[in-house]
Amino acid sequence: MAKTAKHSEQLDLIQTLAQENYLFRGLDTSWLSSRIELDHVSHEKLYSSRPIYTAFQPDISLEYLYVVLAGGPVLVRSTPLDRVIAMTYPGSCFGMRNLPLSWGQACRSFPSLVEAYKTTTVVKIPLPNIRLLYEDSTVFRERYTVLFELREKFQYHLLNCSTYPPQAVASLLRALVYQERTLGSQPQGDGTFAFDLPIDIIAHACQLNARTVEQVLKGMTQVGLLKKQKSSDSGDLVQVEDPEGLKEVYSATRDKVSWWPLR
Repeated sequence: MAKTAKHSEQLDLIQTLAQENYLFRGLDTSWLSSRIELDHVSHEKLYSSRPIYTAFQPDISLEYLYVVLAGGPVLVRSTPLDRVIAMTYPGSCFGMRNLPLSWGQACRSFPSLVEAYKTTTVVKIPLPNIRLLYEDSTVFRERYTVLFELREKFQYHLLNCSTYPPQAVASLLRALVYQERTLGSQPQGDGTFAFDLPIDIIAHACQLNARTVEQVLKGMTQVGLLKKQKSSDSGDLVQVEDPEGLKEVYSATRDKVSWWPLR
């Protein structure tokens, strides 16, 4: 009976990966089952303010790829300046830049802290299984490469964070919109992009104080860039209603953003 229940859980996991995660989406479930040793795959809860690992340590590699199922976001923060350099939501993965596989063998950086900002459910898939999938599937191999590309483009957007608050916040939101659209995780059914994005994360990533971020979000909501939240239950939810309008703010100079009062 216990064996049957375990087998059912394993099949559910394969089905979830094939439906919800960018790397595995649409792949044949039987094919996946034959290449992932489910007895060696582990579920974990990652809790906030507890480091998961330190990325890019010299001569140290990971043994697992982390697949995010729920919760998050998971942040990568550089040291010692403590800048946000990556943000991962459900539907994506992290850890690939610290696996000795593909671009992970060359894509190195300085030591950086990886931690879950909120409680996150992940599946850890061992490196031998990821290597087998990488070698056997062109689709998987191409998608795995895209994950590296998205990390570079996320950092590129943040490099364009100016000291002008509307542009700085728009840079972060544009980075997230681009990332989630490429992953196929969003937009939502109503065409919006929804992010669990606390104000202190925005402030940290954009190097602004929290009060300034609040004012920018308020202004963006008033001009229709963000969707107005209907209740206080929405918590840290930020919904981008006009991604193309964000692009204009992202590339604007001070005199082009009429809704920002401070010049």
